[in-house]
Amino acid sequence: MAKEKEKKDRADKSQEPKAPPAAAQHSAKETPRLKERFDKEVAPTLMKELERKNPMAVPHLHKIVVNMGVGDATQNAKILDPAMNELTQITGQRPVLTRAKKSIAAFKVREGQAIGAMVTLRGDRMYEFFDRLVSMVLPRVRDFRGVSTKSFDGRGNYTLGLRDQLIFPEIDYAKVDKQKGMNVTIVTTAQNDDEARALLRHLGMPFRA
Repeated sequence: MAKEKEKKDRADKSQEPKAPPAAAQHSAKETPRLKERFDKEVAPTLMKELERKNPMAVPHLHKIVVNMGVGDATQNAKILDPAMNELTQITGQRPVLTRAKKSIAAFKVREGQAIGAMVTLRGDRMYEFFDRLVSMVLPRVRDFRGVSTKSFDGRGNYTLGLRDQLIFPEIDYAKVDKQKGMNVTIVTTAQNDDEARALLRHLGMPFRA
């Protein structure tokens, strides 16, 4: 009887639907709306605007780096824990610690000492973060009149400074121990700042008039 029951259990399990392979699960995931808009609207527009014949030559987002410096960490390393947690909530990805490249006696900084946290976003998470940044986060800045058009580095990359983390809706005001600023660096494949400016403008970056 026990053997017959065991055979029956195995037969029942063999008829159960199997989980799809990882590749199939990934393909079933929805494409971020901004990436979809880039492919369908922004890229064709940039091809005409920049007079590019090859679609592969159209500039696009490469990565976004979110960097939060925590100066007080030189006195108390535990201060980095909230920064790590908040960056995780903001970006959906676990950050890494940033460390001092050299010692600075005046600021009591030792080489290799943890002084902040950083996240590098690529792919879908990059597009989702940029979409939230321009459509939800920046409009929450008090007296917002647009971002500067002069914060490019000459190589097609743009850095945006944010004064505090509370403009992100993911952050619970009641759980914030201290205001922390951060830099958001948007790295593009553009050959120059004018191309990058056109790309970001079409993606919804609210540049100041």
